Amino acid sequence: MPAWVTSARAETPEDEAFLSGAALAQLHLVLGRDCVPLTLLRDRLALRAAETCVGFSGRPERAAELRDAVHLLRPGDSPGPAGEVYLSWRRAVERPVSVKALHRALPTFDRARLAGWLDAGQGAPVTRAATVLAAVLTQAPRADVAALILADAALAQALGWDTAVPLLAAGLKRGDDLALACHRAAIASAIEAVRLAADMARRAAHLKSVAPKLRAKGAGEAVQMFLTRDAVAPSALPLPDRAARRLCDRLVDLGAVHELTGRDTFRLYGV
Repeated sequence: MPAWVTSARAETPEDEAFLSGAALAQLHLVLGRDCVPLTLLRDRLALRAAETCVGFSGRPERAAELRDAVHLLRPGDSPGPAGEVYLSWRRAVERPVSVKALHRALPTFDRARLAGWLDAGQGAPVTRAATVLAAVLTQAPRADVAALILADAALAQALGWDTAVPLLAAGLKRGDDLALACHRAAIASAIEAVRLAADMARRAAHLKSVAPKLRAKGAGEAVQMFLTRDAVAPSALPLPDRAARRLCDRLVDLGAVHELTGRDTFRLYGV
């Protein structure tokens, strides 16, 4: 991200709009790089957005608890209210933006309503996202998660991105004029997303470089899972339990993945 974007001090709403456009333009270039693991980046940003939304609601769960709620979920169990927020964000970024995909992420709203909200925005990308955000919150004042997911979807459509990239939630500050708040959120989150994309690109390249050293059957598929998911439980890997744990330990020894929980049991691993 150019230094004149990261260090600039906006003095007028026009300055904010100009800087948000510049930050998003730079992010657009970064997202077009083949070395950036886009699916992994979106999944990690989804966790960040979910953590922010859970905080908005006054709940105490942070990223670690959200990971546990979703990645250690057993068939038939409920992830709880915070886990549901995280699942909504993950589903919102798994598929290209469409009313069908949004309904999968937000099943409590019918498709016609979601379509109406998504089409509410007009104008430049951030202005369009702010309009969608306002439209949802006007009709459903407590639907913060839906509003932010739809705003990011509208932003993605306006920027020509197939799939939403969670940006606005993590940078949004309450109390500001909504349009101004969205410009500021876009600046802050685009800067962070560019930094994270660079970090993810380096980590993904290292994981790919050590993949030939892995001899376990199913290791190649396991590596692809690590390249597309924020966190992976050994039980989710396409290997027997003991082999999966050994593979995770091997990848940690090679510096290709990290153990995310600090626990001796029920561990999660990520790039």
